[in-house]
Formats: sequence, C-alpha cells, structure tokens
Amino acid sequence: MGTEQPTPTGPGVPLTPSGLFPGAPPRRAYREPHPVRSWAVLAGIGAAGAWLVLFTLLGTDLPSHIWWLLTGGGLAWAGALGLARFGDRGVAVGVAVATAFAWATGAGIVTLYWIVTADWPLW
Repeated sequence: MGTEQPTPTGPGVPLTPSGLFPGAPPRRAYREPHPVRSWAVLAGIGAAGAWLVLFTLLGTDLPSHIWWLLTGGGLAWAGALGLARFGDRGVAVGVAVATAFAWATGAGIVTLYWIVTADWPLW
C-alpha cells in the first residue's frame, strides 16, 4: 500500500505519450545556427564575378588574361575561406561557385586554343 515508485524525469528518459494525441511523440528539430540564404549566394556570385572580370581585364593577351584570372580566383577563394569561417557562408558559397565557373571557362578557352593552334599558351 502506497509503495508506488515516482516516475523518472530528465534527459535520457523516453517521453510517454499521454494518449491525447495518437501516434509517436514529436521528434526534436535540429536547425542550422547560421543558415545559407539564397540572396547571399547570389550576392557572392555577383561580387566574385565582377572581381574576376576586373582582374581578367588587366591582361593584354590570352596567357596574361588566364594568369590574371588564376590570380584573382586564388584571392577570391582566400576571401571565401575567410567568409566561411568568420562571415556569411552564403556569400562564401557564391564566391566559390563563381570562381569555379570562371576557372572552368578559362580552362576550356586554353584547351580550345591549344587544340586549334597546337601551341600551349601558358608558358
């Protein structure tokens, strides 16, 4: 008589549904503390695109255009690493995407020039 044990509560103890709402108990929701927003990605793409165009325009011929593109892209990626660690990760993603696209385009142009002229343009 009267020897009922108290029900344990606290972390690690499974929730017992009351029966008012049938089904499994609700699951916990884990959310990203700093979510990546689409407008931030687009801002990063725009800023990096302008940065890379300005760097590329410093060249006078194909080899110098490509070397300036590689230099500007390396600096942009260094900035993206800093943004990913200390700033807005959405902008960092946009910068990385724009730089990768620009480098791939530059590699395609160098390859096309190499195929057409049989001369490697970067040395």
